[in-house]
Amino acid sequence: MFIQTEETPNPATLKFLPGRDVMGTGTAEFRSEEEAAGKSPLAERLFDVDGVTGIFFGGDFITVAKRDDKEWYLMKPAVLGVIMEHFTAGRPVVTEDAEAGHNSDGEDSEVVSQIKELLDTRVRPAVAMDGGDIVFESFDEGIVTLYMRGACAGCPSSTATLKMGIENMLRHYIPEVREVRAAAM
Repeated sequence: MFIQTEETPNPATLKFLPGRDVMGTGTAEFRSEEEAAGKSPLAERLFDVDGVTGIFFGGDFITVAKRDDKEWYLMKPAVLGVIMEHFTAGRPVVTEDAEAGHNSDGEDSEVVSQIKELLDTRVRPAVAMDGGDIVFESFDEGIVTLYMRGACAGCPSSTATLKMGIENMLRHYIPEVREVRAAAM
């Protein structure tokens, strides 16, 4: 098994590409060992690597976040070993309970549906290339709130991406949108 790695715009994260489906559809994020417990065998093992602070699973990639006092050249071999051993053993990335938790309920308004469609088709694929994800949280009185995940969470350029890129695009296509904000973590 050959696993590629890519740097992301966020120096605290590294993107791992195992050359196979990770989540297939949907995404999952774990910001602590406790959050991963019982929900993701792979995330649990990755948190055992000294310095790992967050795990994000995309369709075909894994983004790992580290503490500032750790160096990738020291951590990368251990992370690669965990990922390789996990996939070679054929274990699931997330449990069925964790997958069920990522389904959305209810019907969206027309404006919310348009926002989600633009995010899914124009924003999320580009952001996934950098090892992250942007997820719709709410639309209230012209303000779109988005949740930054993976490499996007804490990235120095995420505010510029939100304001200059996503906000301008949504305002262009959907006149009801006045502003885009990042959700508080």
